[in-house]
Amino acid sequence: MPPLAVLPSRPTLIFMKLWIDADAAPLAVKEVCYRASDRLKIETVLVANQRLQLPAGYTHLSMVRVDAGPDVADAYIAEHAAVGDVAVTADIPLAALLVPKGVAVIDPRGESYTAESIGERLSVRNFMDGLRGAGVETGGHAAYGPREKQAFANALDRALTRALTRALRAR
Repeated sequence: MPPLAVLPSRPTLIFMKLWIDADAAPLAVKEVCYRASDRLKIETVLVANQRLQLPAGYTHLSMVRVDAGPDVADAYIAEHAAVGDVAVTADIPLAALLVPKGVAVIDPRGESYTAESIGERLSVRNFMDGLRGAGVETGGHAAYGPREKQAFANALDRALTRALTRALRAR
């Protein structure tokens, strides 16, 4: 298995990945992840059902293109993510699959999904989906702006710091 992260202050190799559900992730979220990947030397995998152009100069980025179809990218991430990894997704059903596996999951607005919160979040999501299916206008998120980007960057930093710390303790 190739080394996936090197802490800048230590030569110890850390095995973990940052997964990005890239079909719907805002560009600002991807850019924050690219910089974190480069800074921490963490293998970062973007998964999408369309071709994405990866920016030049980021050596720890890769892209997996899956077949078109509902939840195909989600299924790929759920199958390949492992305990200690970090995932970025707004997809609550995907988060519900990842959290029990020991994957730290955050959404593009900086919310962390945990074992304590994911059941409730999934129930609310399913309820709102049922309302929308019945024709009820449920609204949506406000526009993605600088405040949301900063909240995400902070949450990603915390999630990666916790994951790297746990990986070091496990060694």
